[in-house]
Amino acid sequence: MAGKQRAAVRTIGVAVAIAGFAALQASPAAAQAPITMKLSTATVNDTQHEWLKRFAAAVEKDSGGRIKGEIYPASQLGAIPRQIEGVQFASIQGWCGPPEFLVGVDERYEAMSSPGLFTSREQYERTIKDPTVTGLMLGLGANKGLVGAGIFPIGPSSIITRKQIQHLSDYAGLKIRVLASPFQLEMIKRMGASPVAMTLADVLPALQQGAIDGSLTTMTQYTTLHYIDAAKYVVETDQPYVSSITVLSKKWVDGLPADLQKIVRDDATKTSLDTLSFIDQFFDAQRQVWKDSGGSAIHLPEADQAAMLAKISSIAEDLSATKPDLNATVKTIFAAAAKNK
Repeated sequence: MAGKQRAAVRTIGVAVAIAGFAALQASPAAAQAPITMKLSTATVNDTQHEWLKRFAAAVEKDSGGRIKGEIYPASQLGAIPRQIEGVQFASIQGWCGPPEFLVGVDERYEAMSSPGLFTSREQYERTIKDPTVTGLMLGLGANKGLVGAGIFPIGPSSIITRKQIQHLSDYAGLKIRVLASPFQLEMIKRMGASPVAMTLADVLPALQQGAIDGSLTTMTQYTTLHYIDAAKYVVETDQPYVSSITVLSKKWVDGLPADLQKIVRDDATKTSLDTLSFIDQFFDAQRQVWKDSGGSAIHLPEADQAAMLAKISSIAEDLSATKPDLNATVKTIFAAAAKNK
């Protein structure tokens, strides 16, 4: 009798093992590790960081956990050029930052930050949502390993300096950090200063050491990166308006199943629209934070602001005149901005 019992137990054990194996075979997705989506940016605790967090959460939820997002702010994965290269070669799945950093990939990326393009935040936000503009900007870089996922505002630029500025003429001879963008380089030259292209991680040390006199960027960087420790004078020039773009690795996206590709693209579009109200509130809040921390924020006198705009508003057209592709993009963007004024 004991022998029969042992045989029955063995039979049941085999049956259970076979059933377990069949179950695993029937649902291979359950046995597979999630697909990693590493997302990188140079900033932290700002709108770019917030966009990545919302996007990663949406993709994880909508993919049922088949894609897992990992977010690396504050240049944890290297300087911005290294982050972009990582996306092109798929060691990083996505990067978020101002499109001017992508001019080495395609010079048309800087068209959205043409000096004099926008005169108000409302015009800027209407234009960035215009399908003509969105389609154009997100379509760049496809031949260089990049897929445009989302584009959204940061806000109007300003210039922070170690010494107080009250008039346009006060910029004469100052060394001002800019992005590696011909439009920004030319803008600072036309304002009488000397532009210095520099990656973000180097800006605060350069200000502290006096290697540069100031930086062209946005209010949200001064607060989140604690520029008050090195400089406290800001002039809100409102030029140019700065955007953020998220680009994904084309190699990575193309390797996803079709349903996951759709989820990633749809969630990026939705995230870009859903964060607009947060972006406006965040910018205004950080402006107040700057003042509360002892920072100064002023505008140039009206006559000086008008003189500055007269100097810089033709930059995009002037610098693109001999470059047909860039010029066509500039004209398209300016036409969209005029329509959305």
